[in-house]
Amino acid sequence: MFDKIALIGIGLIGSSISHAVRRKGLAREIAISTRRADTLEEARALGLGTQYTLDAAEAVKGADLVVLAAPVGAYEAIARTIAPHLAPGTIVTDVGSVKRHVLSAVGPHLPEGVHFVPGHPMAGTEHSGPGAGFASLFANRWTILTPEPGTDPKAIETTAAFWRALGADVELMDADHHDLVVAITSHVPHLIAYNIVGTADDLETVTKSEVIKFSAGGFRDFTRIAASDPVMWRDVFLTNREAVLEMLGRFLEDLSTLQRAVRVGDGEALETLFTRTRAIRRSIIDAGQETDAPDFGRAHEDDGTSR
Repeated sequence: MFDKIALIGIGLIGSSISHAVRRKGLAREIAISTRRADTLEEARALGLGTQYTLDAAEAVKGADLVVLAAPVGAYEAIARTIAPHLAPGTIVTDVGSVKRHVLSAVGPHLPEGVHFVPGHPMAGTEHSGPGAGFASLFANRWTILTPEPGTDPKAIETTAAFWRALGADVELMDADHHDLVVAITSHVPHLIAYNIVGTADDLETVTKSEVIKFSAGGFRDFTRIAASDPVMWRDVFLTNREAVLEMLGRFLEDLSTLQRAVRVGDGEALETLFTRTRAIRRSIIDAGQETDAPDFGRAHEDDGTSR
């Protein structure tokens, strides 16, 4: 599919792309660039690429697909660095979970003839680093593409075909709409998880040992989410703040309504809400975006491959 792919950043998403590309034979060469020497050496030890460099400009030379897989706060500096070294016809895409910021941070710096097709694979785990990736991460998950109007249709289709080859379903979406959607489906839930785990840690009447020892399923789920890459999520909230604040405001309004129902003992209101949200969980399972297999924090027999 490609002669050379350059991966700028090699954490969970970048390394998973490398695994999938190599497994499916989608590129002859994979150039890997990251800012830290120890991360680059870990990627080399894992055999994730064919070229390894701390210089992003060197990595993109001769690449027909460039994937930005670093924290989104670094995108503009990366774009400035690689822009003079991108050949006409090169496709630049990314994996960031905010899109309007990415379009404004990267697009203006790319030279004429280079095609920018921003993307967001809706897949991940709480793990990070080159060793966290696995080839099936994108299987049956959505990748959203948010190209600007006027982007070359062939470049869009090539990018979509790339993600499909990795196992993903692909949908095109306006960048602003994307940022609102993921604010409620991903960003605000992460913010809540970080907050509730921090609150539990701050409670003076409950020791850390009790929080850990008596963690129920709900709290364990929050800790899994709250274990996500701090740098990546810092940048997400700083670059999608308007959409996050809008959805957070809606959430707080609904939380106040729920608080009142608990205070006044309105069992009917509580049961109505819980019934509606239970149905949403079932619809997610039916859509193939989750499994209803029991877990409860117990080990799986195939733990060697699952994350």
